[in-house]
Amino acid sequence: MPAIDIHGLTKSFGSIKAVDGLDLVVGEGLCLGLLGPNGAGKSTTMKMLTGQAIPDGGSLHVLGFELPREAKKAKARMGVVPQLDNLDIDVTVEENLAVFARLYRVQDVGAAVDRALGIARLTDRRKDAVDRLSGGMRRRLLLARGLIHDPKLLLLDEPTVGLDPQIRTELWTLIDNLRSGGTTILMSTHYIEEAERLADEVAVMAEGRVIARAKPSELIAEHVGVSSAEVYGPPERLAEVRAAAEEAGLRVRAAGPAIAIVGAEQAEPGLIPEDAVHRAASLEDVFVLMTGEDAE
Repeated sequence: MPAIDIHGLTKSFGSIKAVDGLDLVVGEGLCLGLLGPNGAGKSTTMKMLTGQAIPDGGSLHVLGFELPREAKKAKARMGVVPQLDNLDIDVTVEENLAVFARLYRVQDVGAAVDRALGIARLTDRRKDAVDRLSGGMRRRLLLARGLIHDPKLLLLDEPTVGLDPQIRTELWTLIDNLRSGGTTILMSTHYIEEAERLADEVAVMAEGRVIARAKPSELIAEHVGVSSAEVYGPPERLAEVRAAAEEAGLRVRAAGPAIAIVGAEQAEPGLIPEDAVHRAASLEDVFVLMTGEDAE
């Protein structure tokens, strides 16, 4: 039985169709990254999985329970790390965790708190007030809170959004340890490197549906080939190089101050300028070509 089983899911807000016929199956023990630009439907999907939003249509099952009818039973067995920090700042770190352990009817609250603090590397800060924690520590506490009841499924909604690179890397290590330990994880993100480093498989979302799904290496091989060539120069030169490459049937995308000729290994000799920077094709190439959005 899959941990998540979604078919034909839809959700609209007025005239805006946030989720449009979404099909998504997540097997047990898998870490699946939902990768997409802002507005792709990732957060709305997460809200429907946690019962915060009611689907307009389609079917949605989590851990064998039908949502929204059996949402209470499903939520008791899943952990959620929200995008926004909603920690109680009036109590200590361990008190935050103890409250949620009791809400989930954990039998040994003290042991559960100790375990969650250990996973999040916050044992030495257990007596601290939450408002004295750094941003990175607060995100680790959110992760610990989501794990307090040893859930079968963990939902991570943009888990490192707004964090600086060093703190983001710390969170990645914690999440990777959970993934390696067999926890089923669904993680929404718009950070390319986050999806590439943590997810067993990546589902690329755009306009409310999944448009591609596979292991990161398989997505790269299928959609962009082996190598890309980045060309730098003034706009008129880039326009000229781009036109020649596209006329030859190659795909080209913007890459900051440059353009990237994707699948450069297929180019005829002399087509790619000698001063081009050659690199391996990447998941970023896939993302930009498939969604039309810049990567982060």
